[in-house]
Amino acid sequence: MSTFGIQHYDAFLIACIALSITPGLDTFYILTRSGREGHGVGMAAVLGINAGCIVHTLAAVLGISAILMASAIAFSVLKYLGAAYLAWIGLRMLFSRVSARKPTETKGKGFAAAFRQGMLTNVLNPKVALFFLAFLPQFVSMHAQHPQLGLTLLGLSFIGIGFTWSTVLALMGGRIFRLLTTRPNVEQWMDRFCGTVFVAFGVRLALQQRS
Repeated sequence: MSTFGIQHYDAFLIACIALSITPGLDTFYILTRSGREGHGVGMAAVLGINAGCIVHTLAAVLGISAILMASAIAFSVLKYLGAAYLAWIGLRMLFSRVSARKPTETKGKGFAAAFRQGMLTNVLNPKVALFFLAFLPQFVSMHAQHPQLGLTLLGLSFIGIGFTWSTVLALMGGRIFRLLTTRPNVEQWMDRFCGTVFVAFGVRLALQQRS
């Protein structure tokens, strides 16, 4: 670890675990997709979210995320794009009709859609980019021989912990799915509730300021 400049790796892992199990947009999105369409689609959401984390890790390593911290315009553009996308997902759920959805079509399209949406909701959130930029360097000495490799290793460690916890959430959501297949009214109310929460997340993101 000394070659990569990583410091206090044990504390970093503890922080990653705490951050991963704290409920947030990713948690809610995974439970929503797996609860409505089964744990397979939930796992697609997990893969999409973690793919977004890989993008943010690479951006932090390459210094691209620093642009968001330095430029108010860049931050605002990405923030409003992410907010609009979240609101769009929520509105689609709010105005969806359970009776109009065919199970085979939902399953056939759900995997790709869950992956794409999971990745975009993560990539288009500037707070996530700034988190990676601010969090990872705290555990790496920039005077090390290969600090970029250290940042990459920390990012992959964070992703590994998050992926493990997200998989548990996806499997839990699959149990909810089996209940919903026999109770369509519950699914309809879940769509309304989940859609409202996604719109709320979008509004919250739009109102956030750079720290």
